[in-house]
Amino acid sequence: MQIILLEKVINLGNLGDIVKVRDGYARNFLIPKHMAKRATPAALAEFAARRAELERIAAEKRDAAQGIADKMAGLSVSVARKAGMDGRLFGSVGNADIAEALKTAGFDVDKSAIRMPDGPLKTIGEFTLDVVVHADVTASITVAVVSG
Repeated sequence: MQIILLEKVINLGNLGDIVKVRDGYARNFLIPKHMAKRATPAALAEFAARRAELERIAAEKRDAAQGIADKMAGLSVSVARKAGMDGRLFGSVGNADIAEALKTAGFDVDKSAIRMPDGPLKTIGEFTLDVVVHADVTASITVAVVSG
């Protein structure tokens, strides 16, 4: 299915790009979230008329995300978990736990925005993780896993 992207989509394209995606991805994800429209002649004409407005809205979203990322940069949150004598946790600290810790610190972040390249944290210590606030904006935070 040919679609017009109404905002930047990671690994797909930027605002205004006409791309071909699978029907289910377009119908079930992109179109319901207002990230894309079918590439019909009427939709192309409407997009051309609204392009400046959509670019302004995208720039405002990016600027707001940059402000949040600037506040979040260098933030340190701690998560307490039971641990053994050797420093290994009896469970693990996942992105949902870190999102909850960020919520108590005053940042409402979705758990899918937290990037954990090595998987869940399973030992006591300090770890540097990235939080994707916007498709173009990331912030680095420090997560301290302590015995508790």
